[in-house]
Amino acid sequence: MNQHDLGRGIALSVAASALFALMSGYTKWLAPLDGLDIFAWRIVWTLPGALALVALRKRWPQLCALVARLAKTPQLLLAFAIAAALLGVQLWIFLWAPLHGRALEVSLGYFLLPLAMVLLGRFHYGERLDGFQWAGVAAAAVGVAHELVITHAFAWPTLVVMLGYPPYFVLRRRLNADPLVSFAVEIMLIAPVAAIMLIVRGSFADVAGEPRLGLLLLPGLGALSTIALASYLRASRHLPIALFGILGYVEPVLLVGVAVLLLGEPFSARQLGTYVPIWIAVVLTGVHSARLLMRERSHKRTLPMSEHHASVEHETVAEEIERVD
Repeated sequence: MNQHDLGRGIALSVAASALFALMSGYTKWLAPLDGLDIFAWRIVWTLPGALALVALRKRWPQLCALVARLAKTPQLLLAFAIAAALLGVQLWIFLWAPLHGRALEVSLGYFLLPLAMVLLGRFHYGERLDGFQWAGVAAAAVGVAHELVITHAFAWPTLVVMLGYPPYFVLRRRLNADPLVSFAVEIMLIAPVAAIMLIVRGSFADVAGEPRLGLLLLPGLGALSTIALASYLRASRHLPIALFGILGYVEPVLLVGVAVLLLGEPFSARQLGTYVPIWIAVVLTGVHSARLLMRERSHKRTLPMSEHHASVEHETVAEEIERVD
C-alpha cells in the first residue's frame, strides 16, 4: 500500500466520521418525522446522490455491468441483497437512536466496532498489529470491561452496531466490487422498500405539509448521507482492515459530543470509567496513524534514490524511465 492510498484512506475515514456525527444531530430538525420515516427518506434522497457520484466518477459502465451480472446470477444478487439488508439496519438505527434518547448507546457500539474490526483483521485476515494498536485494543477492552461490570449487559442498540458491521465488511470484501458502484447498488436495492414504507406510513402527506422538509432538510440529509457513506466505504478499500477499524474511534467521540451537547442526553461520572479508556485508545490510534504516515513518506523519499543507484550500474537513465513507464 503506497503513501497516497494510505493518506487518502485516513482523510476519507476522518471526513466520513465528522459527517456521520453531524447527521446524528441533524435529525432533531426533522420533526415531526420519526426514525423509520427519516430512514426511508434518507434512502430515497441518497439514491440520486449515489447515482450522481457514479456519473461524476465515470463509473456508469461498471454499474451497468454489475447490474447485468446481478440479473443473470441469482447467487450474486442474493449476496448483494444480504449486504444491503445489513447496511439498511445500520442506517435505520443510526437515525432512530437520537430521536429516542439512545444516541449514547449507539455511540458506545461505534466505540466497540473498531475493536471488533481490529480483532477481525488480526484473526480472520491475519493482519499483524504493532504495539500502539495492541495498546489501543487493550485500552478499549478496559472500557468494555467497566461497562460490563457496571451494567451487566450491553443495550441492544450497542450490540447491533458492534456485531452488525463486521459481517457486512467481510461480505463486501468477498464481493470485491468497486466500492462506489457497490454502494449505489445497495441503495438501489433498499430504495423500493423505503418507498413502500413511506407510502404505507403516509409520510408523503406529512412532508407535503412541511415545505422546509421536502425542499431543504431532506435533500440536505441525502447529500450528507451520500458523501459520508461513499467516503466511509471508499476508505475501507484504501486501508488495512485493522487501521480502518481503529480509525473508527473518531466517529463515536464526535457522536458523544453531539448526544450530550446538542441532544441533551445525560452523561454521568460513572460513564467516565467506560469512555476515558476508550478515549485513550483514540489518542493511541492517532499516534499509530501519524507514525504509519511518516514511515510511508520516509520510504517513498528513500526508494527512488536506491533505485537510481542500482540502475546506473546496468542501464541509462532513459532506459530506466522507459522500463518504469
